[in-house]
Amino acid sequence: MTVTTDLVSYEDALASYDPVMGLEVHVELGTKTKMFCGCSTELGAEPNSQACPTCLGMPGALPVVNAVGVESAIKIGLALHCEIAEWCRFARKNYFYPDMPKNFQTSQYDEPIAFNGYLDVQLEDGEVFRVEIERAHMEEDTGKSLHVGGATGRIHGASHSLLDYNRAGIPLIEIVTKPIEGAGERAPEVAKAYVAELRELIKALGVSEARMEQGQMRCDVNLSLRPHGREKFGTRSETKNVNSLRSVERAARFEIQRHAAVLNSGGTIIQETRHFHEDTGSTTSGRVKEEAEDYRYFPEPDLVPVAPSREWVEELRAGLPEQPLARRNRLREEWGITAHDMQSILNAGAIDSIVATIAAGADAASARKWWMGELARTANESGVSLDALAITPEQVARVTALVNEGSLNDKLARQVIEGVLKGEGTPDEVVEKRGLKVVSDEGALTTAVDEAIAGNAAIADKIRGGKVAAVGALVGAVMKATRGQADAARVKELILEKLGVEG
Repeated sequence: MTVTTDLVSYEDALASYDPVMGLEVHVELGTKTKMFCGCSTELGAEPNSQACPTCLGMPGALPVVNAVGVESAIKIGLALHCEIAEWCRFARKNYFYPDMPKNFQTSQYDEPIAFNGYLDVQLEDGEVFRVEIERAHMEEDTGKSLHVGGATGRIHGASHSLLDYNRAGIPLIEIVTKPIEGAGERAPEVAKAYVAELRELIKALGVSEARMEQGQMRCDVNLSLRPHGREKFGTRSETKNVNSLRSVERAARFEIQRHAAVLNSGGTIIQETRHFHEDTGSTTSGRVKEEAEDYRYFPEPDLVPVAPSREWVEELRAGLPEQPLARRNRLREEWGITAHDMQSILNAGAIDSIVATIAAGADAASARKWWMGELARTANESGVSLDALAITPEQVARVTALVNEGSLNDKLARQVIEGVLKGEGTPDEVVEKRGLKVVSDEGALTTAVDEAIAGNAAIADKIRGGKVAAVGALVGAVMKATRGQADAARVKELILEKLGVEG
């Protein structure tokens, strides 16, 4: 889609204005059933096969709160250092949308289950920025509209629309920040880092896989600008359903430039929702944004209030995992790596795989080497995440063990990993099937060395004359003759011994 929105340079925008952000993140909980009924939440089912009178809002159908959903909400609130309400209730958020079968969304309004918290996020240079949390509340997802016949997949230009209510009623937690001020030129980076840290936290809690590419976690980026020295916030725009970390950063940056262009030209910012376009990194207008009163919130009459006991809350607090940032700092010290190295591991999504590989017996350096090298390259070329590769941490640990015991060198180990990824079996089975063991028989190595020396007399003379660096050519000849299955270090030793030269 071609967008001709006027922009000013990012530097010029920041020279005149301070960006203020508000981030609203929706997290789809990994419960087996929906928030208010017993319908399955499993992905991939036939359209409208996982819907019932309750999640379709049929007359007389009464909702019941999902206890696991409440527990997940409390865990998220505690992990975000929020206060947990002693008593809260659901509300009806009234608006018409084709994918809202009830014409209202069951949510929470002025009485959320968790409120007044914070999350510390680390930027790429190590600076820690605290993001204040306004609230985390429970609600349900809407259905899904599929617009058919148009070029963009949106309703404009479509010939007709189809509705799938399987997603209607899926449990969501919406996490809303307080206004994020003071980030200045780093505002887009802060937005990206916050969503990244929140995703790591959600995954650590085990309440959701938080896969943004699958819509399990999505972010609404609210942004406004105010002239330097002013206290009053400017009018905000809300870029909806941004579904990748890079896009969160790009959306914030684009809106800063767009707002500045409008304000500099004497125009007025319209409070509206906007769509983000992955291909161009731009946003376009959606609809004029309603205020809270436009939704006519009122307490949900069909659901009893939620009143978690303090004993239960404290029990959940005691079972919280280590905070992701604290865990990364601890692992960084244990592994003896830099903050930059740890950031690279985080960006690659490799932390858990490395930890599991170490737990399976590998040393930290070897575990990092394979996951951040060969396996990261393979995942990138295949367009999948590291944890989607057909190899387990235990298998990677076995490959490192075979290398350490001298059965494999790095070249052979890469071939073993390739075989495992192709489904040829365990590392040991791949070694056996492909005949990949290092040639450790001294007799065979000596023969190969003798042949290399005899076939490269001029190079051998150079080495005898003191040019020891030339030994690499003979080592290469031996490795070629043994199909890369010799121990290169031992081959070098044998060549130098044969030529009477000290290494």
